[in-house]
Amino acid sequence: MADDVRIETPVTATNGAAAAVDLGKPEKGQTYWSLVKRQYRKHKLAVIALWFILFMCLVALLADFIASDRPIACSYRGTLYMPVIQKYFVDFGWSQYPRELQNVDWKTLEYDWSIFPPIPYASGATDLENSLVAPFTGDHYLGTDQLGRDILTGLIHGARISLSIGIVAMAIEVIIGVTLGALAGYFGGWVDIAISRIIELFLNFPTFFLILTIVAFLGSNIFYVMMIIGLTGWMGIARLVRGEVLRVRNMEYVTAANSLGFGAPRTIVRHVLPNSVAPVLVSVAFGVAGAILTESTLSFLGLGVPLEVVTWGSTLNSSREAPFAWWLAIFPGLMIFLTVVSYNLIGDGLRDATDPRLKM
Repeated sequence: MADDVRIETPVTATNGAAAAVDLGKPEKGQTYWSLVKRQYRKHKLAVIALWFILFMCLVALLADFIASDRPIACSYRGTLYMPVIQKYFVDFGWSQYPRELQNVDWKTLEYDWSIFPPIPYASGATDLENSLVAPFTGDHYLGTDQLGRDILTGLIHGARISLSIGIVAMAIEVIIGVTLGALAGYFGGWVDIAISRIIELFLNFPTFFLILTIVAFLGSNIFYVMMIIGLTGWMGIARLVRGEVLRVRNMEYVTAANSLGFGAPRTIVRHVLPNSVAPVLVSVAFGVAGAILTESTLSFLGLGVPLEVVTWGSTLNSSREAPFAWWLAIFPGLMIFLTVVSYNLIGDGLRDATDPRLKM
């Protein structure tokens, strides 16, 4: 995108010099979102944070190809297998290994050839003979915990848990918040009053203690955490969308859409919401960070996910039993810190970029 046009205009001053005047006008045909993208790029820390989150998402998606005790591909007795991929088919009952490969330790087989992930340890796999191994002193790059579980493997697979909780919880919040906020702002009247009372009701639910109550009755489950965070955190988004819809519903293009006979659903989805969701992006970025912190806190207390599931919070929790093992606190704590700060920086960048007083 071309830089802003600058015109040197002579301006009378006390010293008789000419001053440069920056018109600061967008180029012809430039859209609002292109301006937002341009402004966001000026926030260097926010750009770095976005690339870090994208990298973490890629790591989470490819976790089994980065850290696993199964080969990515191998030839066993003349037959080609891809155990990392085939594991998903076997788990869902869509396929089955030959009898000699069922419940086998893949590291002990004599292959014709094999390609293992760079970190040949499974998430949650225990090795009591190598418990509390210090980082950078053996085959475990970041050390192990009390049960001999590889810390680096736990961090990689824990990224999948933390990021999925944040993203899924915020998806639930966005769906509920945007829907109710748009209805309240567009229709007003008794619809607005009813939805506003519902928002005030849900604001009284303490998310953290509600999760503790559900876990006490139903047990630890990652889906419970996602659902409760999502179902109790949409109120801020609903208020934001309601306020934005109230602002734009009387504008000319909405009036024109109504005059053409478009129904309320089409007008809201096609014309109102696209011009009202900018503040939601900021709220989503901060909300994902909050959801990750909530999950980490619950896992630290041993309540977020089942004990056999390794997460950043559960790894941090294990450091309480071995205070001398500094790596159990430093590495998962650093991942939580970097991820939460990155989402907050993304939120700051979006907030500045979507400000109506954009400096072109």
